[in-house]
Amino acid sequence: MEGAAASSEGLRYAEYARVPAGAGKGQAELDRGLARTMIAVGLGVATVAFAGRYAFHLWKPLEQAITETAKRISTSSLSSYYKGGFEQKMSRREASLILGVSPSAGKAKIRTAHRRIMILNHPDKG
Repeated sequence: MEGAAASSEGLRYAEYARVPAGAGKGQAELDRGLARTMIAVGLGVATVAFAGRYAFHLWKPLEQAITETAKRISTSSLSSYYKGGFEQKMSRREASLILGVSPSAGKAKIRTAHRRIMILNHPDKG
């Protein structure tokens, strides 16, 4: 019985111990493939690092240019409403600037513009 147990145990390990023909050459090829992969990963990481460094150095002057441009653009030029000072008595020109219509606009256009501004500035709006 000991012989049968030993042979079955030997068969169990024999399955894992089998080495295909040319196994030494396969291991060397596997090692070379792993080395190539590691080199490729290293080169990829180095490329990303150099690209990041270049982008970081490029960003500083670009950031200054964006900041200067943003300062040059005044917020009043972006608004469509008149922000000027008011005269003692409102002139037709000043009224047309506030309403956003031409000084020679008709009554219907002036009423529409006035209604639009009143609705926008109404305290019950929301």
